[in-house]
Amino acid sequence: MKLIYLICNYCSLGLLYLLSVAPLRLLHLFGDIIGYLISYLPIERQRVTNINLQLCYAEYSPLARKKLARQHWQLFARSTLERAYLWLGSKEQIKDFVQIKSAINLLDGKPRLFVSMHLIGIEAGLIAISIYMQELGLKEPNTLYVRMKNSFFDSRIKKWRERFGSKMVLRQHNSRDLIRQIRRQQVVVISPDMDLGKQDSIFVPFFGIPTCTVTSVSRLARLSGAEVCPIVTTLNPDGMGYTCHIYQALEHFPTADLIEDTTRLNQFFEAQIRPRPQEYYWVHKRFKNRPDGHPRFY
Repeated sequence: MKLIYLICNYCSLGLLYLLSVAPLRLLHLFGDIIGYLISYLPIERQRVTNINLQLCYAEYSPLARKKLARQHWQLFARSTLERAYLWLGSKEQIKDFVQIKSAINLLDGKPRLFVSMHLIGIEAGLIAISIYMQELGLKEPNTLYVRMKNSFFDSRIKKWRERFGSKMVLRQHNSRDLIRQIRRQQVVVISPDMDLGKQDSIFVPFFGIPTCTVTSVSRLARLSGAEVCPIVTTLNPDGMGYTCHIYQALEHFPTADLIEDTTRLNQFFEAQIRPRPQEYYWVHKRFKNRPDGHPRFY
């Protein structure tokens, strides 16, 4: 079994290197085909996607939700193949692929906490930001991540993500260390729009549904005195690249009310998703945990 595991992993690694030199239009063609096929397969993640869309877009007809699910899977498959470019491509290749638009001056010395969200361009945006900050001469940005089950690829992907100065930090990392890093003007990036369990989370509305949401953004910002700046990476109209938007700091954030702050973040995420629903990670079990007495969705 171990031999088969290694063979499969090295074959996958070889495929990644091959994809990294393939024309982008070819990757997108493959992604469209793969995504179209997946949208018709009776697999668990397809079921999760359909449930999420039914919950969040109940006003859509079944046919419209089916079309939206297919579009999402095609973009999701594309973005998965694009990671070969992002992990193995050159700095110039990535800069051509992802443009940064910043509404703030990152050289003003203010402590900042960046809040990202799971649109299909999240990987592209975070790697592009690490290049952007490296070229500005800023200290390494710290991005929180979840360890992969596949140890073969976990270490490699971590290394690829860190090659332009970023530092990947496990979500279980000591919050005191994160606070010290923020105070030293080292940017910390958190993506809180996932269900990470009930610990340190509260239920606040997301698309009108009580949703288990971490409170770490509000707590870290209050303890560190950091500004909270959203970063959102969206697909360009031509579908051939991304734009990573670094927004101005949220005003009057954080407050003394965790519920108010966390609700406000979910409202921001929802406002970003509404114009581009096909780009959000509907494959995730966003509503996995439910309040006591509420029925389960999955």
